[in-house]
Amino acid sequence: MDKDKKIALITGASKGIGKALAEKMMAENYFVIGTSTSGMLPDFPTDQLFALTLDLTDSKSIENAHEIIFKKFDHLDVLINNAGIGPDLGSPVPDQMSYDQTFEVNVKGTVFFTEPLLKFIKKNGKLINISSKMGSLNNCSSSDSIAYRMSKSALNMYSKILTNRLSGTLNVGIIHPGWVQTTICESNLKNATLTTAQSAENIYRFLSSDYESGTYWDAEDEAPLLW
Repeated sequence: MDKDKKIALITGASKGIGKALAEKMMAENYFVIGTSTSGMLPDFPTDQLFALTLDLTDSKSIENAHEIIFKKFDHLDVLINNAGIGPDLGSPVPDQMSYDQTFEVNVKGTVFFTEPLLKFIKKNGKLINISSKMGSLNNCSSSDSIAYRMSKSALNMYSKILTNRLSGTLNVGIIHPGWVQTTICESNLKNATLTTAQSAENIYRFLSSDYESGTYWDAEDEAPLLW
């Protein structure tokens, strides 16, 4: 790895927004640590990316990922918590299985993967949590997707807590990536307004800006969101 490159860790890098972000960050001269549940990222050049196994529903997988990161690298410049699921998107009522799965990945796994890495990120580095405006209390006018909406509200609160805790140390950003053509929801592939590359471009523009820590940002409209 070129020691002049900054290091970005991106969870959920095997497809969708995470894959597009990895491609964008590499194009911007970052070395990327990309995670996937399989640990396989065959579409990327190995001299610019390190593939890491991570299952956010498995505490042992999280622990193993930390051990590998701390052994192979001496710091991070950017952490992007992108991995997330939405099995109940569009559903009018909650069911326990999808509810538990959603919170395991989007909240619990993300929190406990992030915590040990906070001191590993360089001072004034960036922590980006990929959230959704569906987690905004102010903007909620629908009654579907209960677990997904609640999980993103919880992620927003965690982000605000980290903003307070890490003031003057790390810059925290909370991003709605837009309505993106991903497989998280079947209708997105047909109807969404942004490609993954367009969303990644917008996210990177925010990431590389002098944003105020704790900003909740709509990357599609390029404007702050209400909580």
